[in-house]
Amino acid sequence: MTLRLSGVVTTLNNAATLEACLSSLAFCDDRVVLDSGSTDATLDIARRYGARIETQAFAGYGPQKQAAIELAYGEWILLLDADEHLSDHGRDMIERELAAPLADGYRLPRQEWLFWRWPHAGTRANWQLRLFRKAHGRMNMVPVHAAPEVEGRVLDLDAPFRHYGEPHLADRVDKVNRYSTGLVEHKRGKRPCFIGMRLLFYPAVAFLKLYFGKRYFLNGWAGFFAAKTQSFYAFLKYAKVLEAQRQGALHE
Repeated sequence: MTLRLSGVVTTLNNAATLEACLSSLAFCDDRVVLDSGSTDATLDIARRYGARIETQAFAGYGPQKQAAIELAYGEWILLLDADEHLSDHGRDMIERELAAPLADGYRLPRQEWLFWRWPHAGTRANWQLRLFRKAHGRMNMVPVHAAPEVEGRVLDLDAPFRHYGEPHLADRVDKVNRYSTGLVEHKRGKRPCFIGMRLLFYPAVAFLKLYFGKRYFLNGWAGFFAAKTQSFYAFLKYAKVLEAQRQGALHE
């Protein structure tokens, strides 16, 4: 059975945000939820919204999302995280585009929740590839920031979606700590001089790119917090790799 569009979501204890996510996917011909062991109301919410539910132990970010994509019946995949939801304008734009598609994949603008507020209208969105032909797209296997890759033409489509993100600074710091640890093995083979240069300069670059390049300064203290934690994440990524390299050299 092949349908036009599948909304695909992976879950683990996402009861707080899943309702908004699945509600925004109600226009899809098929909704797939691949769960990795939720113990809250996640599965009850998925059933209420008529999603097809499958369960699988978490296999890693990329493999888990790829498994969910393979469960979908649709020719097109709309991939959302459980803490994201598509805007009404986004739905209208996707329906209009899929009536006569011009590409094999589309990058959509993601608006980020900044601790206690949605971003100022002048803040630049993060464009991410989330809509693609199933036959042309596949998840890459980057350890933490896995994303779809598409063979064929990729365009930007003004179909906004929103990401709830972390509600507290402590949650954000905990996340960047976990994510930076997850990237150590992926980057450990890089030359120490490369890692050292990135460690010295990239945290400042990361702050400037977000705070001024994407205009997070328009969001007051919330934007400053977001830019500083992004800078801290950049520091942790390379500091942990350098630490692992130095400790490995000691044991050789």
